[in-house]
Amino acid sequence: MRIAMISEHASPLAVLGGQDAGGQNTHVAELATALAEAGHDVRVYTRRDDPTLAPAVPVRPGVTVAHVPAGPAVPVAKDELLPHMAEFSRWLTREWGEGWRPDVVHAHFWMSGLAGITAGRRRGVPVVLTYHALGTVKRRHQGAQDTSPRGRIDYERALGRAVDRVIVQSRDEVRELALLGVPRSQLTVIPSGVNLAAFAPTGAAAPREPDRPRLLTVGRLVERKGFGEVVEAMRLVPDAECLIIGGPPAEGLAADPQARRLTELIHRHGLADRVRLIGAVPRERMPYWYRSADLLVAAPWYEPFGLTPLEAMACGVPVVGTAVGGLTDTVVPGLTGDLVPPRDPAALGRAVAGLLADPVRRYAYATAALDRARTRYSWQRAADQLGEVYAAVGRVREPSRVGA
Repeated sequence: MRIAMISEHASPLAVLGGQDAGGQNTHVAELATALAEAGHDVRVYTRRDDPTLAPAVPVRPGVTVAHVPAGPAVPVAKDELLPHMAEFSRWLTREWGEGWRPDVVHAHFWMSGLAGITAGRRRGVPVVLTYHALGTVKRRHQGAQDTSPRGRIDYERALGRAVDRVIVQSRDEVRELALLGVPRSQLTVIPSGVNLAAFAPTGAAAPREPDRPRLLTVGRLVERKGFGEVVEAMRLVPDAECLIIGGPPAEGLAADPQARRLTELIHRHGLADRVRLIGAVPRERMPYWYRSADLLVAAPWYEPFGLTPLEAMACGVPVVGTAVGGLTDTVVPGLTGDLVPPRDPAALGRAVAGLLADPVRRYAYATAALDRARTRYSWQRAADQLGEVYAAVGRVREPSRVGA
């Protein structure tokens, strides 16, 4: 099957850690690979943000990344891309009319959905959508700080009714979409996965002090990821160290506003000898860091899914996280880790300290976490389930319903 994946702002070739480069980039890259390994022909369409980029980049057999000339060939913040989606869509329409034509379109993020459904409707190709994040949730948590384009929530509601299928990543997202007015019949739950070949409990690990417990917290350096709460929680976790991985490379941390804010917080609480910012780490090196940790701490205020807990679990590392979004599916309290309310450093610190003080429970969590990651969250499983969805919508060779 020929699959067109649209990821307008999140290229699978991007270096992770930037303001708009994170879980969606990884999701698209890994899913495209798994689909290709299952025998599909995948083309990923992302916006060209550098004039030196080749029009098409073969990544591996069965996967090509196409750079779409929509808007200026420079980096543009995700929330400023909406005016360029019409041009993106027109380019796709021409592309699919002159040569390679997909059997199904899988759009990632709502703006990709706008481009995909317009082009798909014109070419008679069914469209599947994964939101990755919802404007209603962002607005609820960020309020006046939400920089989403005007009308995002209305677009997301219309898209949920217009596409042929919505792929949701967690039960929490099902609830949010029902509140938004998207019919339950439109939704199929297929969670993200983890690369079990790369993320495993065996292999080299980063060096550490043998008698000092190590915590790891990983993600883009944005406030909603809860790194400030992790730093605050470390006051209740004596003797342990915490490594914060994410953001720009180490040499760029001093110029990063969020890194500076965290550094000031660390020094204010006298934690500089126990809490360190590592900066960006190449994805292929992340198992090396996970395997060195006793616990992963994931404390987002909200999280559509959350890949880093799964990566840690696949390395045999239990998780202490906040009870939000996809974490409420991936982390089973009392079995693979513990969950606490978001934005509650005291509860987070108590949970971490309690688990570090109980090595028997921590070992049991680690064993169950590894088993859960392996049996429920492989990318191969996700690709197989999506293949069934693609086949089902592809049997109806007519344009997607109008509504976006």
